[in-house]
Amino acid sequence: MRHWAIACAMLLPLVLAGCNEKQAATIPPPQRMTAEDIGHYCGMNVLEHPGPKGHIFVASLMEPVWFSSVRDTLAFTRLPDEPKDIQAIYVSDMAKAPSWDKPGPDNWVEAHKALFVIESRIRSGMGGDEAVPFSDRGAAERFVGENGGKIVSFDDVPRDYVLASATANIDAAPEATEGLPGERPKGQP
Repeated sequence: MRHWAIACAMLLPLVLAGCNEKQAATIPPPQRMTAEDIGHYCGMNVLEHPGPKGHIFVASLMEPVWFSSVRDTLAFTRLPDEPKDIQAIYVSDMAKAPSWDKPGPDNWVEAHKALFVIESRIRSGMGGDEAVPFSDRGAAERFVGENGGKIVSFDDVPRDYVLASATANIDAAPEATEGLPGERPKGQP
């Protein structure tokens, strides 16, 4: 009996380690986009904007983090102050989207498996540059043929393209920053 107890005690850590590996390997499935989902950076309902959206599951958070644009979704993964315990990143699959205005509430592709069209003429729902995601290369190529741009993988979307877009929008419309904390009115040093 004692040998049996020792054998069980020796196997228990292996069994528990196997359970932890299975839990760590489980990726949360994408969620259906609803009227209750609010964009992380804009604070607005994600359904109020056209174009592709995204959501990210972070281990340290109870609910997914929602984004009104894919550019914002990608920015979250690259900004140093955002959580890094990311479990899954989902973006709208524009190959399956009914239209630009209605990208669909549940046609998601895992971001690392998507192809992104960058530098196209089409603007995000928030008015900035967009990284338009596709699960299908043919659909991405048709989009490029109609709207310009180039196709890249998740890892090849340039950091500057994702992070500089917000700054470019402010530079293009300086009146949008007037009255914000830390901003000086035009013409004042």
